[in-house]
Formats: sequence, C-alpha cells, structure tokens
Amino acid sequence: IIENLGVRIVEVQDESHLEEIAASLYLCDMVIDAILGTGVKGKVEGPVAEIIGLINYSGRYVISVDIPSGINGDTGEICGICVDADKTVTFALPKLGLLSYPAANYVGELTVADISIPVGIIEALNIHINIIEKQYIQDLLPVRMHDANKGDYGKLLIVAGSVGMTGAAVLTGKAAMRSGAGIVTTAVPRTLNDVFEKSIVEVMSLPLEDEGKGVLSVSCTKKIIEKLKSIDAVIFGPGLSSNESISKILCQVIEQLQVPIVIDADGINALAKNINVLKECKCPVVVTPHPGEMARLTEHSIEYIQDNRVEIALKFAKAYNVVVVLKGARTVIASPEGSVFINCTGNAGMATAGTGDVLAGVIGALIGQGLSVLEASIVGVYIHGIAGDFVAEQKGQYGLIASDIIMQLPLVFKQMEK
Repeated sequence: IIENLGVRIVEVQDESHLEEIAASLYLCDMVIDAILGTGVKGKVEGPVAEIIGLINYSGRYVISVDIPSGINGDTGEICGICVDADKTVTFALPKLGLLSYPAANYVGELTVADISIPVGIIEALNIHINIIEKQYIQDLLPVRMHDANKGDYGKLLIVAGSVGMTGAAVLTGKAAMRSGAGIVTTAVPRTLNDVFEKSIVEVMSLPLEDEGKGVLSVSCTKKIIEKLKSIDAVIFGPGLSSNESISKILCQVIEQLQVPIVIDADGINALAKNINVLKECKCPVVVTPHPGEMARLTEHSIEYIQDNRVEIALKFAKAYNVVVVLKGARTVIASPEGSVFINCTGNAGMATAGTGDVLAGVIGALIGQGLSVLEASIVGVYIHGIAGDFVAEQKGQYGLIASDIIMQLPLVFKQMEK
C-alpha cells in the first residue's frame, strides 16, 4: 500500500543508513514509531538503539504504535533505550507496561484504539486488571438523600496522633469531613487533646490515656473498644508513632472489631510486628502502605516492590484477606478475590508529607457512608488524585501541600455527582 502511494521505503540494514535517517528526521514534522512491539525483552542494541536515540534527539512530535519501541509491555521496564513518545495509540486494551513506571514517563498521551478484536475473545481471557475511570466512580458514589441526617452518613473513629505528629490526625479528620462523613471522632493522646480541639472544630475528640507522654498507652484500649460499639468505621494509624504500645493496641482492637478498619501509616508499622493478627480478623480491612511500609510488611526490598507493584499487592491481598492500597505513582488497589485497579489520577506534587493521611480520611469517610472497603478504596484513591490535580493546575506542583488537597475535595465530589 505504501509503495502504491509513492512513498519511498528505505530498508535499514546497517549503520550506513543512519545519516540519511538523521537528515529525514531534521526535515520532517512528525515521526511514527513502529519499530518494536510489546514483546521486546533484553537490551535494545545496534542500529535500532541508535535510531531510537536519533528520534529522541530530533525533538519532533512522536506517535508510537501500540507501545513506544524499547518498552517491555508486561513490566514497564526500559530495555536499555526507548522512544520518548508524545502520544501512544495502543490496540484493544491498555498494556500493563504502559501504566507502569518507568515506562509511563515515555508514553505521553495514551489512546486505546479499537481494531475489531471481538469482545468475546477479550472476555474469555478473564482479565482482572482494570484502569479506574470517571464513569465507574460516578456509579459508585453514594447518593445524598433529601431527608438524611448526619447519622446516615457514617460515624467514623480515627485513632491517631502523638507528640510531633498532631498534624496527621488533624489532616485525616478534616479530609473525612470534607468527604461527606456524618460524624467524625478522633481518639488522641490526652496530653495533646487541646491541640486537636483548637485545630479543627467539626471533629470531636476522644482523649485517651497516654501517661503524660503524648503517645497512646496500652491502658487506653478498653476505652477504644467501648467506643467501637457506636461507630461504623475505623481509621487506625496516622501519626501514632512507632512506640511498642501501638502494636499491642492494634492487636486488641482487631480482635474485638466488628466494623471495617483502614490501617494506615504507623498502624501499618505496628501491624508488621504481628502481621498474623490479620488472619484472625473478622471485619473488612484496608491497608494503605507506601512502598517503604510495604517493604516492612513483606520483607521485600523497596526496589523489588516498585518493580512488581501489581504482583506484590495482589499476593498480599489474597494471603491476608484484605484490600491493599499500594500508594505511589499509579496507586494499585488489590482485592482478596483477585481484582486489581490501577489509578491514573494524581501528580508528583502529591509526593509530600500528609497526603497519605488525607487519603486515609477520604477512604474511611466513604466506608462510613456505606461503600464496601474495595469500593471506598477505588473511589477514594481516584478522587484524592483528582483533587491533587486540581491543586497542581492552580498552584503548580512545587508548592502543593496536603491541606490544599483537602480544600479541593468538595469541588471534586461536586464534579463527580451525576
């Protein structure tokens, strides 16, 4: 077809053609990259590697066919060198490698093109990996009824805070309120109670025994368990410290708990000391580790976790019957049943202290409003990322802070309403 159109074809057999290619790149307006496909493995070398280098150096607009040449379609690994595309038009379904870093840095705008692969064939593959999209979130979002009262939207208990980390508890509470929670109570060390009450007026506080040290004491467990009788969901962990008492409190709480729990931050660090307590848990659980915390839970290196994010999250979810929210660029949500959801919202400006506390608050609030732990995790991660994108669009990424995200949450929820 190309020959019939009168287009000249040059077959590159060795390096002698590189000069002509360089000249063509200088004269063209656009490059269509269709050198290598999705199955490339090993290191790209020789003339192909040099051509890819010339394409990248040219500065021309590049559209890659199916996948930028040099990217492993399964893992997102760069095979020595890859095309840096402005746009990638992939076929039928997104490839996992296109969504994974470092490859995602080189994909540009991703478009999925229908090339008439029958739907029945795709369905027969029984694929359980999903990209989260806006329509899906809108369908899951709880509806606000005209005759509702605050009790209809969940009573949430947040166990959080310690000396030097009062902000984590405050951010979690504010995020929960901005995400539609009906009643939020933050259980905090007694010594620090005044700090919390002055920081946020809409959230109630539950002062707990801390022996004057600003860190929860094991003796406070009875009061927490008593409070559990009147709440709909729990968030455990933001800013609690790494004190040995936290692990003991968490174990006792999990043994008594009948409502869903989100285990975050120092709650995860406490969990790592006695992870088998999850196998005794009778309630739905969400764990929200960043890669460092996931390393403590699994005893894998951070590098290994980042290279195998989907596999690690899914394996842990199945082993301990929990929903895993593995945070980071392209947050991965995995369920015990084997489903995986990849989030593409958010930006690098969100790599700052406190944004994880905000996410925990959003997820906890959504659980309190009646979503399952998996649904709340999917919706929470997506909306949290969109809020971060709103901030970045208005203020840029450098100055983005966690409280900026909280202020955008109402606007995001409004946008998501049908």
